[in-house]
Amino acid sequence: MGKKSLCLSLAGISIVTCFFWMNSYSPAYAMHIMEGFLPFGWALFWWGVTIPFIVLGLHSIKGKVRENPEVKTLLGLSGAFAFVVSALKLPSVTGSSSHPTGIGLGAILFGPTAMTVLGTIVLLFQALLLAHGGLTTLGANAFSMAVVGPFIAYGVFKGGSKFNLPFSVCVFLAVMLGNLGTYLVTSFQLALAFPSEVGGVLESFYKFSSIFALTQVPLAISEGFLTVIIMNLIKKYNMNELRLLNVFVKEAR
Repeated sequence: MGKKSLCLSLAGISIVTCFFWMNSYSPAYAMHIMEGFLPFGWALFWWGVTIPFIVLGLHSIKGKVRENPEVKTLLGLSGAFAFVVSALKLPSVTGSSSHPTGIGLGAILFGPTAMTVLGTIVLLFQALLLAHGGLTTLGANAFSMAVVGPFIAYGVFKGGSKFNLPFSVCVFLAVMLGNLGTYLVTSFQLALAFPSEVGGVLESFYKFSSIFALTQVPLAISEGFLTVIIMNLIKKYNMNELRLLNVFVKEAR
């Protein structure tokens, strides 16, 4: 009964999220940094930076599955959650957009490198199935959303736990700051590729980040509250597959 209730709750949240995404869809904008938007050199550079984290993540996932085979269900849930939630987008900077990331849940449960793999898979599926983002820009998008975002979320969660902040507060801050960190990095990536003629990279970063902030701040707050609801549902029903949550909470404290 616990499993059924949890699945129904997650399904309801996913349906609502998809509804808002479908009604906000605009083909004039692509999710993340769209295909061909970055110069080839920068696209290749971000691939090179991201690949080592993917390798580390594969080793991390392999070890966790070996120790607890039942966590495969939760790994799948974390990836599906990121895919559905990050499908909600609002047009922002030309060639990009603002949207929730969905990476906080998996980062808290499995650590940042494991979420790098899941986040990259999510971005790949979105590029291939939804034409959101792109293959050449996948490295850049993965670095911001699947590398930096998870590391910030996991670090904030552990830090908050060590200061004995309430569990829900730790989750909210981790997810919100992980989301905002993702878009600060995206702004920096765009600034490096397209520096302003006056003021250079810093001026360009200021412009990109200022525009993103209009839509990203409320989205980050909303994602924080949504993830708190999901995490509390996981704690409440305490399924056998979700015992890893308690392990991470104890380690963080």
